[in-house]
Amino acid sequence: MFINFWYVAEESKNITEQPTGVRMLGQDFVLFRDSAGQVRCLSDVCAHRGGSLAVGTVYGDCVECRYHGWRYDGDGHCVEIPSLGSDAKIPARAKVDSYPTMEKYDLVFAFLGDLSEDERPPISEIPEWGEEGWRSNFMRFEFNFDYKRSLENGVDLAHNEFTHSFQMFKNPDGTRFAIPDVELDHSDNGWGMGIHLTMPGANTGLRGKAGKTKPGPTEVYTGFHGVSSIRTFIHPTEWIKLHQYIYETPIDETHTRIFFHNFRSYLTDEDHDAQSIEENKQVVFEDLAVLEPLKPAIAPRTAVKELLMPADKPVVAYRERLREFEAKGWRIDSRQVKDNRDEVAYAIPSPGRRESRNWVIDPVPLITATSESSSKLARA
Repeated sequence: MFINFWYVAEESKNITEQPTGVRMLGQDFVLFRDSAGQVRCLSDVCAHRGGSLAVGTVYGDCVECRYHGWRYDGDGHCVEIPSLGSDAKIPARAKVDSYPTMEKYDLVFAFLGDLSEDERPPISEIPEWGEEGWRSNFMRFEFNFDYKRSLENGVDLAHNEFTHSFQMFKNPDGTRFAIPDVELDHSDNGWGMGIHLTMPGANTGLRGKAGKTKPGPTEVYTGFHGVSSIRTFIHPTEWIKLHQYIYETPIDETHTRIFFHNFRSYLTDEDHDAQSIEENKQVVFEDLAVLEPLKPAIAPRTAVKELLMPADKPVVAYRERLREFEAKGWRIDSRQVKDNRDEVAYAIPSPGRRESRNWVIDPVPLITATSESSSKLARA
């Protein structure tokens, strides 16, 4: 798992003036709306005695810890310690991490990292949002798999004819479809990668304007953005277009929460929403049937422990991109977190840690060249 990316914390409609607890990247957070309606996201560990702020109460612009009444504002600063009295000076260390938030696409994104605003990777955008000619549906899921396994599946074109029942990607004569060599599209300003491919056409089951079915070559684009977003565009015809935007938030190493916006350019009446949702759910659960049993459960960091083929080029590219982010020192040392889980409370480092020192809660350990070498030696 990686810090320094935007992750979807919740749907906007679910965040109110009362605290909501959310688990992301193996850590706990509290979200609430302040008096101006802005969503605030704080680390869910009180600096006093480790109480959970998510089980507390919101008063105005602050969340109050249920254990001893310490109140934290939206920037994570403690503004009241009842046991000290009303006129007491609040210690500088009485603070918790506060994370930038952004509401887009009916979702609350939280930036979980310590980068300054001008350094942060962008959110994966949805150009079709609010545009005429598109109908969208939203789905969310929670699954027991590593989000990286799911991202790799999203850019894996070779699995479709075996995993999925829609059979759109088989040759018209029924023969197997060999995946041609593809060029990787790196036009996403260094934050993602995509591939374009023409797949063989099969009967889509949809009717064109003349009332006839429209089999034919299918134009496909699929790619990843950052570490946990997928974009897939499927164009069976000029008028049948599916654009999908999937934001995956790792709950921990082997549990993932998925937020799925699906756009279609055909059958845009509300009456067809249920059919569209069911068709997409079928695809999702067919993927689930192969993703949950994968071994090892956590995706390998390299390509040497699996026998990869040329069709796996996008998967290799994703792993290489993760290694680049790891080299920046953004990868959480999940093994160390797990080893210390009963003894140490951690927090994802926030931008505030660049502005001040002397924090009570330790930042999550991150993988560096030194720490990785030491870990290997310790377990050799």
